[in-house]
Amino acid sequence: MVRLSLNCTKNIMDRRYFEDGIRTVDFVLAFNSDDYKVENLKKRKIFESNLENEGLHLEHDRSQHIYFVKIHAPREVLYRYAEILKIKLPMKPVPGEQKIFEEECKLNNDTFLEKIFTFVRIPSDKFEAKTKCIHAEFQRKYITLFDCERPNFFDSGTRIYIINFMLERQHFVGGKETPNNLGIEKLLADGVYGWAYTLHDEDERKLLLSQWATLRKWIYLQPLDAIKDYFGAKVAIYFAWLGFYAHMLIPLSILGILFFAYGFMTWNSDPISKQICDMNETTLMCPQCDSKCDYWDLRKACHASQFNYLIDNNMTVVFAFMMSMWAVTYLELWKRYSAILVHRWGLTGYSLEVEHPRPQYLKKLKKDRKIAKKLEMMDEESLSNFEMPFWRTQFIPSLTSYSLMLLSVSISLIAIFSMVVYRMAQMASHTIFGDANSMAAKIMAMPATAGMIDLTIITLLHYAYTYLARILTNWEYCRTQTEYDDSLTTKIYIFQFVNYYSSLFYIAFLKGKYVGYPKEYNRIFNLRQQECNPGGCLMELCLQLAIIMVGKQVLNAIIENLFPYIMKSIKKCYGKKMQTKLEKRNQWSEDYHLQPWSSSLMFGEYLEMVIQYGFVTLFGLAFPLAPLFALINNIVEVRTDAFKMLKHIRRPIAQRAHDIGVWYNIMAIVTRIAVTSCAIIIAFSTNLIPKLVYLIHTGDTDLTEYLNFTLAYFDTKDFEIQPTLGDRSKYINVTFCRYADFRNPPGHSEPYERPSVYWKILLARVVFIVLFQNITGAIQTVIAWAIPDVPKKLVKRIASENFLLREYIIEYEKKQAQEEAVDATTNDIATWINEVDGDDESLSLRSSKDEGSEELCDTTSL
Repeated sequence: MVRLSLNCTKNIMDRRYFEDGIRTVDFVLAFNSDDYKVENLKKRKIFESNLENEGLHLEHDRSQHIYFVKIHAPREVLYRYAEILKIKLPMKPVPGEQKIFEEECKLNNDTFLEKIFTFVRIPSDKFEAKTKCIHAEFQRKYITLFDCERPNFFDSGTRIYIINFMLERQHFVGGKETPNNLGIEKLLADGVYGWAYTLHDEDERKLLLSQWATLRKWIYLQPLDAIKDYFGAKVAIYFAWLGFYAHMLIPLSILGILFFAYGFMTWNSDPISKQICDMNETTLMCPQCDSKCDYWDLRKACHASQFNYLIDNNMTVVFAFMMSMWAVTYLELWKRYSAILVHRWGLTGYSLEVEHPRPQYLKKLKKDRKIAKKLEMMDEESLSNFEMPFWRTQFIPSLTSYSLMLLSVSISLIAIFSMVVYRMAQMASHTIFGDANSMAAKIMAMPATAGMIDLTIITLLHYAYTYLARILTNWEYCRTQTEYDDSLTTKIYIFQFVNYYSSLFYIAFLKGKYVGYPKEYNRIFNLRQQECNPGGCLMELCLQLAIIMVGKQVLNAIIENLFPYIMKSIKKCYGKKMQTKLEKRNQWSEDYHLQPWSSSLMFGEYLEMVIQYGFVTLFGLAFPLAPLFALINNIVEVRTDAFKMLKHIRRPIAQRAHDIGVWYNIMAIVTRIAVTSCAIIIAFSTNLIPKLVYLIHTGDTDLTEYLNFTLAYFDTKDFEIQPTLGDRSKYINVTFCRYADFRNPPGHSEPYERPSVYWKILLARVVFIVLFQNITGAIQTVIAWAIPDVPKKLVKRIASENFLLREYIIEYEKKQAQEEAVDATTNDIATWINEVDGDDESLSLRSSKDEGSEELCDTTSL
């Protein structure tokens, strides 16, 4: 029984440990056993030798056809690189810190919200609360002040970060070191090593899978401290932001539901839809195409006008204003929340100045022959801070990069323009839908098919743009990884902004605005532009947004969840075919079967959510349930992303971060654009302004003649191109028809010209846009000013901690100085005593010599 338990313990230990069962495997390099290339063997030998010279422990596993190199970082190496990388680590209890922590806990526990939402807290028996302590940049001369005996002093994420930093900067060619023989990335690209990854911790992973990465726990808060320790700060901040964003969507979703419910409850009070649906006389509308489009009765637009009222009603402006206030409040509160998290994780003060340069950047610097000699004279720190001349080295890559980006944006706009032409051709073709005047064809079938095609084009261009943006960014001189990520993010988001939002901007701002009138239509390729229904284009915008937003979310969910299974099945089949299936004997061989981790995975997750944020803020006015669908998606997204990263993907390389990077600035810009977008949609796509002008112009508070006010008359003999009616047309010899526009009637002295009321409405629309944008923008500015980026309690705590830490170090230095003085005094006394003892011995020797000489003299005299 004892032998069995020992064997079981050894098997468990072998999964993540060296053969001695003591040293953990922090990192793994792997390559095929049949790689007998002399050059690769030599590179691996030199590279591994350099790692060992740095102090890392290496051990080989050659038991299967894939050879593994296990890497362990001892404490001495971690101490050295923690000081180089300026990593903040927990200190021993500092005198006075306990009082600060007790006051903070008392304030937090007394809050009203803390008492209400106790049921969403993580069970304390599953994840231990993080011990509060002061963090400081590690320095080996103060090592006695740090809590080095703490079990998690170097958490797994920090160990992985340090080892990866070392791997990226080791050379693998003997002799003169050049930029072309630097780092693990180059070895992987050249096929010297096939894989480089870190290992999952089975115990921690099982705990996170059961308590976090499952939809059953959707109501609970996330264990962010455990996520940070396991994945690193950069991944943890993403999940913290995603969870915070989901929580902030709750009040906006409730507001959207109430706005939608108001439309349903006041459905029958809309005078426009009532006039259209209850109309006793026939109001013939002009044909909407030139060939085989008949005149149509306005009553057919009954349901369209009723659905349009769900969005275009008296509460539309209020909903738009509340969304704008929500957006800026969400951004400000996130800054406060992230500041608390970053301080708790010991990352306060981390910035680009602390971050080391990318190996690829150093490689680009050393490749320039003209300044190679200058660089050789610099030390490592000067080389890291060296900036290449812009006009000679950076101008051409930047110009090329942004030129190609502009070309790609133009391609996207051309694709959107082709969809506009498709819609016009679709309307012109009678054979597609039979009756082109059918409301089902106009409102549902045509926008739905156009939306599906648009979604397909958007998805294809998305992958093409992402690939191109990476190539363009690789040409640039990005000093740090953060600068590289920010540059890549900016390019791809500009692509995707045009790609995803162009069709929606077209429907919201352009469709039906410049079609002309029956006597003189504004044509494109001799095709008439699409017109909006008498109630406006908001319903079509709503449908298009729902298809693109919800369709994109469903498509991404399918791809993200099925792709790992597909790749795993392919890998399994390939392994059986090659008869080289790797057995899962330990953790490194088990993680070998998982999908490799790359920084692009996290970038894709951010992009998906920020695009969704744009849907909600820019066009949420047209689809009040967009926040609700976004909330449902994000609740699922948090858990499925967690499951995917724990179960199907190799453990990420831990990275430090103090915020979500450039994504925050992008959302801030989108928030500002959203105010203008809502103002223009309300002014030009709703009936608010025409209703107000009508009330002022006529004083008709019941809007009994408003519908007639918005429809102009047209004499059918004045058609630019006489329409060809269908074979079954019942409207023959029609003299007049109506169309939605503000123009003078045929009998007017200036027929079909703009009346004065049109210019009044246009002026009112412009005034509304200016007022809404400025008032809303001013209130947003006040909110941003009123909500500090860092909570006052946290500012006070940081100041108190810095003071205590400074005093603690001063006292330590005093004590060290006193001990050194005492030691020096003791050494001086010991030296003096030794000198005195030496003098006494010399005196005794001298006296004995003198006595001997006297005796000799006495003897001689005798």
